[in-house]
Amino acid sequence: MKRVKKFFKEDIPFFFAFPAMLWQILFLYVPLFILFGYSLFTYVPVLGKNVFSLQHYLQLFKPAYFKVAANSFWLAIETTVICILVAYPTAYFVALQMRLKKMRTLFIFFLMLPSWMNFIVQVYAWFFLLKKESVLSLLLYKIGLTSEPINMLNNHFSMLVGMVYCYLPFMILPLYSVLEKMDKKLIEASADLGANRFQTFKKVTLPLSMPGLLVGLFLVFIPAFGEFAIPDLLGGAKNAYWGTIIVDKFMKYRNWQSGSAVGLSSVLFPLIVIVSLYGAYRLISFLRRRNVYKNVGSK
Repeated sequence: MKRVKKFFKEDIPFFFAFPAMLWQILFLYVPLFILFGYSLFTYVPVLGKNVFSLQHYLQLFKPAYFKVAANSFWLAIETTVICILVAYPTAYFVALQMRLKKMRTLFIFFLMLPSWMNFIVQVYAWFFLLKKESVLSLLLYKIGLTSEPINMLNNHFSMLVGMVYCYLPFMILPLYSVLEKMDKKLIEASADLGANRFQTFKKVTLPLSMPGLLVGLFLVFIPAFGEFAIPDLLGGAKNAYWGTIIVDKFMKYRNWQSGSAVGLSSVLFPLIVIVSLYGAYRLISFLRRRNVYKNVGSK
């Protein structure tokens, strides 16, 4: 009888999760290991074969790559900050302020609905909405906000609009998931102890929502750093971004070794930045708590 209970409690969940795990291993981790293997070798014409070399990683520290990395980092930072500023109030309202549970489900459904479409289709939707002859441009002209129909494409604004639109759900959903599961009695207890809404948010809601905020940060910042389609279609490819280099290495120059190194670095660079910032945040928090304890002890 104990074996049967153990099977239903432990083995069956693993059995149903195994196909997803297998899919992730075969189509995510195995290709990444293959790319990593390609990036560690360089073809030497004199020898007529590939030899082990870190040349493709060392080339990433050239000045030309620093400029491209700076463009990508700035775009990713802008996208992430705007997504946080829009997503947090939205997730907070839906999770804690919206009374009807059915309305929450409907909101999440409409939020996820655009994500079911092809990514390129979403980008092209903004392409036709921001061009000079679009409905939006004509509407702004008709109501007198512009002296003539304007072209809102091929600039930083249009690129940022597309980035925020496509990545915003990946920031809202983790925040909503954490805030919705938060114990509402903690907010009531904070109010009973005399804290106002801002103090409750600062001392209770924000710290408890940090795991969702961190997940959203990973889901937005890392892919935004290596984005190619949105800057190319909406930004007019005026500036080079990290995703542009990846596509050129693979599709234009057919250099798989160098392309693999650049592709892997699109994940490693922002990951290192996020981990470093999070480590600094934890260190500062630890030092503050330590100072508070010292001050209390001295009194």
